[in-house]
Amino acid sequence: MTLKEELYNACLKFIDNRLLTVKTTISDIQNSLQSETKSSAGDKHETGRAMLQLEREKAGHQLAEIEKQKQILQKVNIESKHNKVALGSVVKTSQSNYFIAMSAGEIIIDNTSYFAISAATPIAQLLLSKTVGDEVMFRENKFTITEVL
Repeated sequence: MTLKEELYNACLKFIDNRLLTVKTTISDIQNSLQSETKSSAGDKHETGRAMLQLEREKAGHQLAEIEKQKQILQKVNIESKHNKVALGSVVKTSQSNYFIAMSAGEIIIDNTSYFAISAATPIAQLLLSKTVGDEVMFRENKFTITEVL
């Protein structure tokens, strides 16, 4: 399995775990809403239902965001070779290593750390369209691109 495949699969696993968590939360909220019975304290009951509705709405937004990230990840072609940094590139620099796909945090493969980042992040915006040997300045740190896969 190539480095890109491993990074891609780690991102896929990350998103699937988030998806499962949010779906479980939504299911729990649905169950709570259905089991909420009218008590003698009517206002308390209505407040509880309103809070559950807000939680369900928040979880729905999270679900939509996860689906959007999954769609972006599906656009990544792990077979392609890049001369310039683009979506799906693995970028090795003198400071850190990046996988431009989606924000999934740090991924460690063969004792090497890679940061899965979205193309919309500030660091990715600086890296996009750059090539090996280009220098980038980010937060007063200067680093050089050493490899683009």
